[in-house]
Amino acid sequence: MAELLALADDETTQLWSSLTLHYTETQGLPALRQAIAQRLYASVAPEQLVVAAPQELVYLCMQALLSPGDRVVCTFPGYQSLYDVAASQVCDVAMWELGSDGDGAPRFDLAAAEKLITPGTRLVVVNSPHNPSGAHFSRAEWARLCALCEAAGAYLFSDEMYRWLELDPGADRLPAAADSLQRGISLCGMSKAAGGPGLRIGWLACKDAALVSRILELKDFTSICNSAPSEVLALIGVRSWDSIVDRQLSVLRANLDALDAFFARWPAVFEWRRPVAGTVAFPRLLTGEPVEAWCQELVQQAGVLLMPATVYDHPRSQQEGRFRLGYGRRNLPQCLAALEAWLQQRYPQAAAQPEHA
Repeated sequence: MAELLALADDETTQLWSSLTLHYTETQGLPALRQAIAQRLYASVAPEQLVVAAPQELVYLCMQALLSPGDRVVCTFPGYQSLYDVAASQVCDVAMWELGSDGDGAPRFDLAAAEKLITPGTRLVVVNSPHNPSGAHFSRAEWARLCALCEAAGAYLFSDEMYRWLELDPGADRLPAAADSLQRGISLCGMSKAAGGPGLRIGWLACKDAALVSRILELKDFTSICNSAPSEVLALIGVRSWDSIVDRQLSVLRANLDALDAFFARWPAVFEWRRPVAGTVAFPRLLTGEPVEAWCQELVQQAGVLLMPATVYDHPRSQQEGRFRLGYGRRNLPQCLAALEAWLQQRYPQAAAQPEHA
């Protein structure tokens, strides 16, 4: 928190020093919504934003938008609530499974989307940059997806929590869904790009005034309003967004270089495809061992936690031996050192031999 407070300007310093723990505004601190609209979107107004915890916003939006029997198309595997909230509302949920390119890297299969997004589809849910795979839409794929949603009359709910963490922002950063189409809904927040998950502050951007109004009505039955200290800290973060994101990206780039070198030393044990955005990747274990048991032994014996594909209930990822790896923390090199020491004991003959001049 001290690191974030050091970025405060005169106005936010005054807001922080005079802070009282009263109820805040249901829609979110006006100055925060103004800063988000001005700095992070091209065409979103402050009144088109709702501030709350990101998970709460997923729930509220789907409660406001969906009815039993509605068709929902959702990228899969992924964050459970993105499809399970709709399933709990007795919707017809169709899973849009990730494909892969010729090199084995995960990618979004737009040909599959064309078959799934049928006329009358109520909602299409995507997450890009994608958790857990690190897959990301190209600009052409994004435009095609938006056109499919428009043609079907569907809302597009885009989980953009990892947006702004593109390693090549000029080439890979996409416009937000809320800026891309009238029925676009963007979810973002302080958790990933700004590195502040403990703030529990996110926002939903949407130009559909009736939907925003209904979400605010439902919020009166959940959190009612946000934490006053968290909103001021989030305001400091949004006003310093570029410098915070630049710092985050420097950590990610260094960590990815370390991961490239690490996986190059273990080609018989892992398949590695470098992601283009986000803080997570989805490598494969190539030894044929059950990936869940392998991850369990790793954390018990070496204290290194990786997430096996079994937690996503996605059979193909499990069969491929995939596991999620996070690389957003500064201590990644120490974690890799502990993992490598464990691998050297477990697979003493598997490490790549150094080349001799």
